[in-house]
Amino acid sequence: MAKITRDEFISALKEMTILEVKDLVDAMKDELGIDPSVVAVAAAPAGAQEDAGSATKTVVLKNAGGNKIQVIKILKEITGLGLVEAKALADNGGNVKENVPADEANQIKAQLEEAGAEVELA
Repeated sequence: MAKITRDEFISALKEMTILEVKDLVDAMKDELGIDPSVVAVAAAPAGAQEDAGSATKTVVLKNAGGNKIQVIKILKEITGLGLVEAKALADNGGNVKENVPADEANQIKAQLEEAGAEVELA
């Protein structure tokens, strides 16, 4: 098996959907017996986490509004979720995207609000 570089791995991660990353993390737990999320939290200095939190936002869907079909389409596009998962998010609300740069979070919020959804940034 060919060894990939750190940069190649990160580039591949950037192209994955949230569900694909979750599957990757689950596979790492099963195959290697490690939980990458625990390692990442333990390795990061406390100050770095605070700095990263101020530069990133979480987009939270509060209410899909009256134009739910359009909101579902936008959610699918933004998150890479399937139709069923995007509909569940539109029905129940919740985090659309976590730890995204503030500019991207504002764009996502504007897109969803234009479709009639109620959105907040955390």
